[in-house]
Amino acid sequence: MKKIMSIIFLFAIMLLAACSGQEEGVLTRVDVQKVDKEGNYEEVVMITDKKSIELLKKAFEDIKWSPNTKVNMARKADVKATLFFEFDENMPERLVEYEIWFNESAGTAEIVSNNDDEGYGELNTDNTKILRKNLLK
Repeated sequence: MKKIMSIIFLFAIMLLAACSGQEEGVLTRVDVQKVDKEGNYEEVVMITDKKSIELLKKAFEDIKWSPNTKVNMARKADVKATLFFEFDENMPERLVEYEIWFNESAGTAEIVSNNDDEGYGELNTDNTKILRKNLLK
């Protein structure tokens, strides 16, 4: 019986160790800057309400990323968004910056992240609608 308990205990420790490397932060805030008709970015607007934050988090999770991809876009991004993630309440938040271009004809979005693990990404039409609705309020 002791041997079985030892094996279960060892398995539990290995499972916890494997999961601990996949740390996921809590999205606490999104700062948004929209481009105006003259091509200048407007003042930063903070999004902090939980419903919008949750919808945005889900939309960003569905982006199809091409890591380490550098792109040159023909125009300024329609929106700049900075996501604030909290990993530990005793540490500063980590920021990830995104430039977002909305493709009106296709109804999709193209995103460039300052996180090299993400790089360049594309978002489908359903999630682009969610992104537009919550970022362009």
